[in-house]
Amino acid sequence: MKPGSSFDIIDKIHMKLRSSIFLLLVLGGVFLSAYYPQADPKEKEGVIFDTLLTILDRVHFNPKAIDDEFSKEAFETFLKYIDYGKRFLTQEDIDAVQQYELLIDDQAKMRDLTFFNASMDRLDAGFAKSKLFYEKIIKEDLAEDAEGMIELDSDKKEWASNDAELEEYWRRSLTYDYISDIYELRKAQEDSDEAVVVSDEDLAEEDAKLTEEEIRTKAKEKVEERWDKFFERMSKLRRSDRFESYLNTFTHIFDPHTDYYNPKEKQDFDINMGGKLEGIGARLSSEGEYIKVVDIIPGGPAWKGKELEVDDKIVSVMQDGEEPVNVVGWRTDDAVQLIRGKKGTIVHLKVKKKDGTTPSIRIEREEVIIDASFARSVIIDIPETVENIGYIKLPKFYSSFERKGGNSCAEDIKVELEKLTAQNVNGIILDLRNNGGGSLNDVVKMSGLFIEEGPIVQVKPRDKKPYVYQDTDSSVQYDGPLIVMVNSYSASASEILAAALQDYNRAVIVGSNSTFGKGTVQRFFNLDKAISGAKDMKPLGELKLTMQKFYRINGGSTQLKGVVPDIIFPDRFSFVDVGEKDYDFAMPWTEIPPVPFTQNVFHIKNIEELAVNSQARIATNDQFSLISERAQKIKDDKDKSQYPLDVDAFASVMDQSELDSEKFKDLMKDSLDNLSIKNLEVDLEYINLDESRVARNEDWIDGLYHDIYVEETLLIMRDLISSNGDGASVIKTPQGNRG
Repeated sequence: MKPGSSFDIIDKIHMKLRSSIFLLLVLGGVFLSAYYPQADPKEKEGVIFDTLLTILDRVHFNPKAIDDEFSKEAFETFLKYIDYGKRFLTQEDIDAVQQYELLIDDQAKMRDLTFFNASMDRLDAGFAKSKLFYEKIIKEDLAEDAEGMIELDSDKKEWASNDAELEEYWRRSLTYDYISDIYELRKAQEDSDEAVVVSDEDLAEEDAKLTEEEIRTKAKEKVEERWDKFFERMSKLRRSDRFESYLNTFTHIFDPHTDYYNPKEKQDFDINMGGKLEGIGARLSSEGEYIKVVDIIPGGPAWKGKELEVDDKIVSVMQDGEEPVNVVGWRTDDAVQLIRGKKGTIVHLKVKKKDGTTPSIRIEREEVIIDASFARSVIIDIPETVENIGYIKLPKFYSSFERKGGNSCAEDIKVELEKLTAQNVNGIILDLRNNGGGSLNDVVKMSGLFIEEGPIVQVKPRDKKPYVYQDTDSSVQYDGPLIVMVNSYSASASEILAAALQDYNRAVIVGSNSTFGKGTVQRFFNLDKAISGAKDMKPLGELKLTMQKFYRINGGSTQLKGVVPDIIFPDRFSFVDVGEKDYDFAMPWTEIPPVPFTQNVFHIKNIEELAVNSQARIATNDQFSLISERAQKIKDDKDKSQYPLDVDAFASVMDQSELDSEKFKDLMKDSLDNLSIKNLEVDLEYINLDESRVARNEDWIDGLYHDIYVEETLLIMRDLISSNGDGASVIKTPQGNRG
């Protein structure tokens, strides 16, 4: 795989921040009085812009002065958002809109979109111009021995000074893709030659091997296919897409987690958080002019009907009793809006099958449960070393915020704890690795499952004293040894739970150098409810707004610094910045006074000894040593952003990189034969309901059998049990058959 590509994700920074890790406050809220926007109500952009800026000023935790300094930041940030790869605009284009650099703040106060409009005119012209450059260059012979280097890091690149330089940028960019594909095709052919066992038939098929000329032809075809699709996707971007980037230029200067969501994005957010949707139960993506089925969700209506299949291409969508709508050439998100619908309603999909037939498929929409995001548990042993340990995986702090009786991860974790305690487990591992957060209410309830009662987190609103979220339930769901696994992508609600249990000395926290470092609280504001009138323009979308910061009960914030585990494991990001500190405009770390807290359920003893023992094991573990070496290589590769445009020189660089990486190819691929992992018997009926659930469960357990972090955590659990009691608990046996 090539080290980088000029074929960047469209709007890389914007998408990175739009997918940023979140935490929502759903208890209480701030009521924003209705007001009449100054902008012309017939202009939807003006209404949205005015409403958004007003809410930011009135409600954001740390409001920014919209002044000349803000204007300069907005100017630079927006240009990054609309042309991150610096492949459309030139310095001449930048100079043409430079007059607005210190006027954006004044325009914002007037709800004036002059800079946005001028930028769009330049971008549209730049896109058309670059498409012509591409179409011209791709018809020519691409060089495989060009001189010099290409810079792949857009932050390090300068804008092309004029059109001639921009055309040369495209030539070098396409050349890089071309030599990269030549290298990969050659490499793939070499690898296949080494893997095949030669027979008489193989000798007869020698002509099947690609010649050098055929490799060049195929490489160019791959480049053309890739960039044709790129320009096709770019051509489908609407003014509204770019306007949302402009809005988020403003929101992200306030902080990276304040975002504008159009109505479709908000719906997707709710589905992601709740783990439920009403529809047909299929995942879709675009392929050329078609919307293609890429996955069928087990248990959903499409899965039950057995007619819709992966790789089916959707030609038209028809609601019961209405005319069909041809969706060829549509954006995926627009087609999805037609296909989703309320439970019990009917949709008819005309699809193009792989065999060329085009049947019409009738599907009754239902509530679809996306269960891969939910909490689940198993029991893991290292026989004769540490046995009968409960393991719970929580992928995110999900909650159906707006539906009574919706999913709640706190309730689900409570159920998992009940099942594990019924098995008389010796200890429990709660895995929050890569858990990006979610519901604040649920994390407070969940933390309370492990203590009698007391404060969990402090929340400070803007210009007000902090208040404390308390666990008020004196009951304890689990009172035994507890370890919480985290990594650098454990964020927000994950950090609250880890911090609270660490402060209470209730659990051992193990994982990366630190967690993500997101210590802010967001709430959604529906723009429709914030203004009066403008009914013909609604829905206007919603604003996810940072309106509070949270603090540990010991007074420190997790913002920026994250939670530092009691026992640190090496991981692939040990030497690079990830998380909140990698964001532009991240809010600073601060602290407030602590609050009193205590618990008498279970206290960790000898944490220093546990850490010393773990580090000694890690130091002598070849796999962990390789992880540390890989982390250093990742840092070195990240720092390296220039590559030669001569295919032989490029091959030399890549061959050396592959040689350096050879030692890592089998990292964490060996099964840990000393582990024993079993599902709980009570879960087997649900798992065995269909083959896809069985397959997903087997895949999950197989992953655990290869996870050396889980193995080391089990050994820490052994030490924890031994150091916190008389050792008798180590030999407790489960109640009944574990399955």
